[in-house]
Amino acid sequence: MKKETYIYGIRPAIEAIKAGKELEKILLQNGLKGEGFRELFGLIKELELPFQFVPVEKLNRLSRQNHQGVISFVSEITYQRIEDIVPFVYEQGRMPLFLILDRITDVRNIGAIARTAECTGVDALIMPAKGSGQINSDAIKTSAGALYKLPVVRSQNLKDTLKFLKDSGISIFAATEKAVGDYTTVDYNKPLALILGSEGEGISEEYLKLTDSTLRIPVVGEIESLNVSVASGVVLYEVLRQRNIK
Repeated sequence: MKKETYIYGIRPAIEAIKAGKELEKILLQNGLKGEGFRELFGLIKELELPFQFVPVEKLNRLSRQNHQGVISFVSEITYQRIEDIVPFVYEQGRMPLFLILDRITDVRNIGAIARTAECTGVDALIMPAKGSGQINSDAIKTSAGALYKLPVVRSQNLKDTLKFLKDSGISIFAATEKAVGDYTTVDYNKPLALILGSEGEGISEEYLKLTDSTLRIPVVGEIESLNVSVASGVVLYEVLRQRNIK
């Protein structure tokens, strides 16, 4: 791991947060105590920063430095707010198109999806703060730099984000094997947000309940589903095809 990708120690983490530095994730040693830790954890909770309690052995594998039980990963990108992006897209006279990734952890898949999303005019990539892969150097490289160009939103509560999108006149579509309708039969000529789920678990039921339409990509081989990055490309280019025709 490159040293510049993380910050180790309690006080450096506190100062980085106070300075407004974007942190991708903070690893905290199990059972950590003390005044410094309480101050740090208070900031983490206040700002809803992604964190995880881990065994000290994991921290030791990441760094031989005196990490004091805390290693913070510095974000490769600057995250944006969906509340700012939606009105901006409307003001530009564009038909909104958002892509939501539910619990997709493979950073290369995230990078590949971002590359396709940027090529097809997606307005922003939305990911939950917890349960998603990191936007690290591997993701950036796989995206061919698209993650530097495409706005990325880190949602602290994806359910609330979906409700905000719906209240903003944006239809929620979900690509899922549970759907009946073929992806080519769906009308994409409206403001929309497309949800893609992880290959292992799919889309969470609580999010499926908020969708306006579901769609599936036919598979005729023995393998039951496509790689999620390939699936995103299939649907996004159908969206592009329909919107360009009409």
